[in-house]
Amino acid sequence: MSSPTLLLSAGDVSGDDHAAELVRAFRQRRPGARFVGLGGPAMRRAGVELAVAQDELAVGGLFELGRSAPRIARAWRRMGTALDRARPDLVVLVDSGGFNLPFAARVRRRSSAPILFYVAPQVWAWRPGRIRKLARRVDRLAVIFPFEPEVYAGTGLTVEFVGHPLVDRMRALREQWDARSARALLGLDPEARWIALLPGSRRNEIDHQLPLQLETARRVHARTPGAAFVLALAPSIERARVDAIVRRAALPELLRLVVVEGRTPLAIRAADTVLAKPGSVTVEVTLLERPMVVMGRVNALTAAVLRRAVRVPAFAMPNLIAGKSVVPEFLQDDARPDAMADALLALLAGPVRREQLARLREVADKLGEGGAAERAAGLAEKMLGPPRA
Repeated sequence: MSSPTLLLSAGDVSGDDHAAELVRAFRQRRPGARFVGLGGPAMRRAGVELAVAQDELAVGGLFELGRSAPRIARAWRRMGTALDRARPDLVVLVDSGGFNLPFAARVRRRSSAPILFYVAPQVWAWRPGRIRKLARRVDRLAVIFPFEPEVYAGTGLTVEFVGHPLVDRMRALREQWDARSARALLGLDPEARWIALLPGSRRNEIDHQLPLQLETARRVHARTPGAAFVLALAPSIERARVDAIVRRAALPELLRLVVVEGRTPLAIRAADTVLAKPGSVTVEVTLLERPMVVMGRVNALTAAVLRRAVRVPAFAMPNLIAGKSVVPEFLQDDARPDAMADALLALLAGPVRREQLARLREVADKLGEGGAAERAAGLAEKMLGPPRA
């Protein structure tokens, strides 16, 4: 009996984790399957042969892409070579629409392999004209937010809500760690009021968000000297880059800042509240039952384009899922350190904190009961058909 080959493409840190879980779930169904593609350390540990290392694509934004164009071009060429050499039976694209949507067209031209898009690109947020383009290029869509099937209604695309892949992982971490045990593992003062800083997983996000987050920390410290800060870094971010930004911030000597690498969920669980950029990390914070403030500032030209193109009323995922304001958002000119400090301090204790946590629990309930990777693996197996002799 021949074993299938799957080509996977996951261009960011969260996609790397989701793809790795899908690989493990699929291998339970087809133990001899081979996996090749673009990914990061989680996919490598899951047994994927990496044709392209994910950190070559660790950049976001529109005008920020220019400096990374040579690396992206290399990744594009290598994935084309992997497609030709592996001759996959199925292509699985995971998030990263900026790379994976064009790559889907390339697969269509050069391969007969069906395409599953797991964790659909957020074309519903901006450039909605891409919805029909996605429908033409992809055979099946496994979506992770409950409102997404309706977005694709009438396109002819087969869409299934599989639940959010973070539900299982975050539930396990929530049951394993409370704030005190998480602080013990990280060596944090168990009595301090800890605020987690989550500046993003891409290089340009760090450059834009971290200085603002550090300035906000300065304002919080000036008003509440007992507050402390844990800065959580994604594996895709070089520590030297962050250390240089921290040095330039010239924070007060008495301000406690602990940098944690590659253990973001643990840092979230250890914190009393969180300051995060928009993105999938806000879903992690929701599922780990911590209140948050969401902030973001991008290149001015990128912001101008987004103001014209974006079709959603909010950027924080809890607000989009709930269809109303659950967590405060401070974006572009509104991302002022004093205002963000006010919002963070209000969430350390009291009725504002309790109300947000109650609303976040309602959001978490909408993300499914778990098992997203298993359901996505089931869709992949169905697309392959029965094993060949």
